[in-house]
Amino acid sequence: MSDRREPRVRTIVEQTADASAGSRPSLQPLPHEHRWFVALDVDGTVMHEDESIDHAVAEAVTAAVTRGHHVTLATGRSWSTTGPVLRSLGLEPEYVVCANGAVTMRRDEAADDGYRREFVEVFDPTAVLERIRAVLPAGEFMIELGDGYRLYTAGMTEWNLDRAREVPFDELFGQEATRVVVRSRQHGLEEFFEIVDRMGLHHVSYAIGWTAWLDIAPDGVNKATALERVRGWIDHPIDRVLAVGDGRNDIEMFRWAGSAGRAVAMGQAPEEVREVAGEVAGAIDDAGLAAVLHSLP
Repeated sequence: MSDRREPRVRTIVEQTADASAGSRPSLQPLPHEHRWFVALDVDGTVMHEDESIDHAVAEAVTAAVTRGHHVTLATGRSWSTTGPVLRSLGLEPEYVVCANGAVTMRRDEAADDGYRREFVEVFDPTAVLERIRAVLPAGEFMIELGDGYRLYTAGMTEWNLDRAREVPFDELFGQEATRVVVRSRQHGLEEFFEIVDRMGLHHVSYAIGWTAWLDIAPDGVNKATALERVRGWIDHPIDRVLAVGDGRNDIEMFRWAGSAGRAVAMGQAPEEVREVAGEVAGAIDDAGLAAVLHSLP
């Protein structure tokens, strides 16, 4: 029998109904000792697949910040595609976690886009690229460098390719990368899972996306490692952290937050992700994040 906490689906859904009835929490600023450090995944949590954000979610984010909570994003996205999400939400947190924890941005009014790279972790992707290419010879590859510039092989045209250029596969070797993205058009998700298991990837951290693509970071680097660093920088207690997400790359973040605070999986998250979280919210299509944020003090 599992000893994990049962997901509290009913509580969060009921709070959504209360909020829609006009009984949202007060927007008066909270005393410091009651404020929470809130880390939100982007895709499937804040933002739909078409990159739209529900009004109820945007409103709930604004209300949480107005009450004094520290709300930030923790995403697998590059900074170039994370910044616009912050602006859409009107968020200006001190720190933002990108590239699944390999890049932490810090607010800086002197920087061109208002943020600078505060902490960057890189690795040489050569060995892992060679190992994956041997198993996926038709795979498509992209690496992101420490300054955010990206190098990609033929076929990765559906990604945001600002500050990027196409290169031969061998030119990806010997670089200092914050992340590697691998996509296979020839495989469904379940088959891709089996292939990745057979690769025996060691000395890296990796997460599999909703479709057949693989996101690889330096060994031991994930959203949780970056968020714990940020928590220390802002001197926030571990028992008042909240993490919300929907993907396999959120599992470490859930374990970190759930150890003393709250970890909430979106309703559409895979079962293995929901099992790690202590709570389950409504799905992205139901603006499930809004109720979670309204449940804060």
